[in-house]
Amino acid sequence: MPKKPFFTIAFIGWLLFVTYLSLTSFKGIDIDESWIDIPHMDKLVHCAFYLGVSVLGSLFLREITKGKMVMGKAILWATIFAIAYGMLIEVLQVKFTQNRQGDIADALANGLGAFMGAGLIKFMFSKKMPLKWRN
Repeated sequence: MPKKPFFTIAFIGWLLFVTYLSLTSFKGIDIDESWIDIPHMDKLVHCAFYLGVSVLGSLFLREITKGKMVMGKAILWATIFAIAYGMLIEVLQVKFTQNRQGDIADALANGLGAFMGAGLIKFMFSKKMPLKWRN
């Protein structure tokens, strides 16, 4: 029985989720943010989103190559993709949305998240963790 494409579905789903939240205007929606008072919370969210893109992208590449792509190469390509995708989203916010704006600080937070995701995957498959990356 063939393996289910879990990480493929998770990766595509995560990209759709990030894209929707990044390009949708939430103006006019009354959200009570008083319960959470963290400075620059939006930058932490950007980091988390692109950490997810990098991690799921690496696992997606592992899944579609059936474990034949070496870990370093998968991490590199997933990180490059996450950074490029984050920059594209920032450009799309400038060009195609009315209530969202692209921001260099957001792009930097996206890139930081992508690198953090790369580090997390590297750690998860290191000798300190039990996960195996079949090369």
